[in-house]
Amino acid sequence: MSGAGLAGGTQDFPLTLTHLLGRAKGFNGDAEVVTQLDAEGAVERSDLATVGARAEALAAGLSALGLEPGDRVGVFSWNNREHLEAYWGVPCAGLVLHTMNPRLSPEQIAYTVRHSRDRAIICDGELLDALEPVLELLGDDAPEHLIVFGDRDDGYERLLEQGGADYALPELDERSAAALCYTSGTTGDPKGVAYSHRCLALHTILMAGTEAYRIGRRDRVLAVVPMFHAMGWNLAYLSGMVGATLVLPGRFLQPEPLTNLIEAERITASCGVPTIWMDVLRYADEHGADLSAFELAICGGTQVPAQLMRDFEERHGVAVVQGWGMTETLPGAALAHDPPGRAGAPVDDEERWRERDHAGRVSPFYELRIVADDGAVLPRDGVAQGEIQIRGPVVAGSYFESPAASAESFAPGGWLRTGDVGTLDERGRLRITDRAKDVIKSGGEWISSVDLESALMAHPAVFEAAVIAVPDERWSERPFACVAAAPGTDAAELTEFLAGREVPRWWLPDGFAFVEEIPKTSVGKFDKKALRGAYAERKD
Repeated sequence: MSGAGLAGGTQDFPLTLTHLLGRAKGFNGDAEVVTQLDAEGAVERSDLATVGARAEALAAGLSALGLEPGDRVGVFSWNNREHLEAYWGVPCAGLVLHTMNPRLSPEQIAYTVRHSRDRAIICDGELLDALEPVLELLGDDAPEHLIVFGDRDDGYERLLEQGGADYALPELDERSAAALCYTSGTTGDPKGVAYSHRCLALHTILMAGTEAYRIGRRDRVLAVVPMFHAMGWNLAYLSGMVGATLVLPGRFLQPEPLTNLIEAERITASCGVPTIWMDVLRYADEHGADLSAFELAICGGTQVPAQLMRDFEERHGVAVVQGWGMTETLPGAALAHDPPGRAGAPVDDEERWRERDHAGRVSPFYELRIVADDGAVLPRDGVAQGEIQIRGPVVAGSYFESPAASAESFAPGGWLRTGDVGTLDERGRLRITDRAKDVIKSGGEWISSVDLESALMAHPAVFEAAVIAVPDERWSERPFACVAAAPGTDAAELTEFLAGREVPRWWLPDGFAFVEEIPKTSVGKFDKKALRGAYAERKD
């Protein structure tokens, strides 16, 4: 007998953030929401019931302004309660949350606002001065509504009072856009990724699994990742779904206030880029901070130095777990937890670190492949190296209203060309060896700047290290290392250290620059574009 097959009998229930909002403010309404208010550690305490009610009032207020389904609403803010309210209220009103990055240049921010055609901007009063030059650049293209919260204006609170008592959240199509996040724009204009309700709901469910973030109701979660960067790694929706306490640090991401907040609020879990955790580790060591409640730090954005993971665990009992993802994939596409049977093993258990030094094991519902320069799909043997391509139900299928960028970045079959170079083995373990634009091709052979950086940062005197390619007449390119280190550290010492760690001799940097600090991009990664501009001709 032929036919289409037996249809499933389950309900076609929409995967929307509206459902998660109802759960957050209802079943998990007693979960705390804590916002840091100043560098001295003063905090505001609220709960998910209050945040959820205010989010619905925000939805009603935006509707009263005449905004219609699909309209974009920009949010220009640090991580705080009002930003969290917008995370829930804007998409649940059927609007699209545009997470604006205040660390971009005014020209880049203005580009994203014009490109997304925002009809309103919700602005943190502390950032109003930074927004003004953006609005000047926009001129007649500026959004119709500017809604400011904080001490400088109470427009936000007035808006929450405008919605009628009879307002009800609309029923939404799970495939409609919920949020729009732009890449950091390190090359060319920023590119927009529009996430559907279905995408964000699925990602929230996936990251709640024991193979992913491992965050539950018992946790006190510190949202270090800015909420304008890849949806803040989805900590807002995840914490709301499971009922974890969410602690928002505002703009106070310097080592002292951040470490004090971890200590005072008894933080158990967090997410952040390696540079943040390097600073926290140094401060905690120097000041004897009590991090005894802190168990898990998901770390990504760039290669995590193995020494950072070891030092955090050995000195403070914190598991720093490496992960991999992008704005286009959302974070957590791969995560490197301890291998089975090795959790809690001694710090010197080398098998643990071989596993943890990967970018991670591929998470459910992500499909990855490694592709050679000629387009051939390479074997999953952990050796064959090529571009990492990815697809899945929470991976972007195109860039928002950018057909040229979409055509360049997506291969047939929906595969996203990530621009990362790496290997994949038969057990789904991913290793990132470099960004395609950062890999060093010396004499026809690849040198991994990522591996060299990790080896340099294992030296106890090195705080930060970034390796770039410089031109070479004989070898085409050679590695050059920019290092922030303790006074007295020199090139000979670091070269000898690398050789002692069995770094191949032909990988050893041809030159070093010692700097006070490595420049960072708007999302906290080492800014190699700036370094190449400064040191492209250096070899001494």
